[in-house]
Amino acid sequence: MSEYAVQTQGLSKRYRIGTSLQNYPTLRESLAGVLPLLARRQPSSVGDLGHSTSIWALQGVSLKVLRGEVLGVIGRNGAGKSTLLKILSRITRPTSGEVRLRGRVGSLLEVGTGFHPELTGRENIYLNGAILGMHRTEIKTKFDQIVEFAEIGRFLDTPVKRYSSGMYMRLAFSVAAHLEPEILLVDEVLAVGDAAFQKKCLGKMGQVAGEGRTVLFVSHNMGAIQALCPRSILLADGRIVEDGSSDQVVQSYLNLSYGEIEKTGEVSWIGEDNAPGCGDVRLQSIRLLSTTGQVQDHFNVNNPIRVEFTYQVNTLIRGMRAILVIATREGVTVFASTDHDQRPAETMPGVYRCQVTIPGGLLNSIQYTVQIHLDIPGYRTLVPGGDFIYFTGVGNTPHGSHYPENWPGVTTPRCTWYEEKLE
Repeated sequence: MSEYAVQTQGLSKRYRIGTSLQNYPTLRESLAGVLPLLARRQPSSVGDLGHSTSIWALQGVSLKVLRGEVLGVIGRNGAGKSTLLKILSRITRPTSGEVRLRGRVGSLLEVGTGFHPELTGRENIYLNGAILGMHRTEIKTKFDQIVEFAEIGRFLDTPVKRYSSGMYMRLAFSVAAHLEPEILLVDEVLAVGDAAFQKKCLGKMGQVAGEGRTVLFVSHNMGAIQALCPRSILLADGRIVEDGSSDQVVQSYLNLSYGEIEKTGEVSWIGEDNAPGCGDVRLQSIRLLSTTGQVQDHFNVNNPIRVEFTYQVNTLIRGMRAILVIATREGVTVFASTDHDQRPAETMPGVYRCQVTIPGGLLNSIQYTVQIHLDIPGYRTLVPGGDFIYFTGVGNTPHGSHYPENWPGVTTPRCTWYEEKLE
């Protein structure tokens, strides 16, 4: 028996785009179009579609996944991640290439996939189990666990068409995870659930992986990918561009995703049309400054870092505030700070410069992004923010330690320690 649970060879998928919808032709119309081609010995083929009416969602994807392996699948939107999982789930067929799957496949690709809206939650649990090839007695042994995990006990005998998207999600994930398929495919559907449910799902996926089942996990949550998946693949334009350890592949993905973000420690916008903001307020520039006032993108995190930004106000605004958000490149918010309590009630038209000092001894030796937001709280967003610029922290060691070791966490605050001998 092969040690691989999933194997693909030269997998490709082409979709037609930009073609107008047409009614199905009659038999007479079909024959009228085919007979002249036969007479000229020019059979119609997929290649006749032309480049302008088709795109390749996947191109020559060859992949091997071991039994019991947890594989992360990452990439930007449109890279081909969902198409790959749909082919592995047998929802769609590849244009070319080969797929070999060894074991029952359970998939969670979209909210409610595989559910019949007119059937109740109870009936859909048995239906999904039957689709997976399980006997009724097998499903029955897992039934109570599925219902408890999904937290839908009160609505178990209600048609699922009346479920909210969150209820759909809880039941769909619970069914997919508990009915013990040998291969579990999970797309970026966990984003639908609330924070508590996402944590619960990630914990269950970790348990599934620990039981030796094969998992392919598509996500934009790089923290979850690194925590759950020892190995990942990076897709770009339908091709695998990197395959290796998750830490290495995630860094490559972040470099690809942040390729357009300024790396020099300074960014500015010339002309109001290009500047972030609206007609009333627009950002003009952001700079990252050292203690000596030098613009740079690498900082010794034991020293203060100054963030300076300028913006133009074109009309009188009441109740405006500025917000600085520092996040990791994986998207984890480190902290947010606002000048709300220090700002006057009215901001007059003009050009303004703000400076925010990040104290030394707070950040770690990793990369961070800088986001600037301007808004009227509870009423209106003026500058919606975004990852405008990023910087790298260097030179960190545990405070008071002489060992140059990597210290975990997104921050390393200088806490006050006190110790006394009791005996």
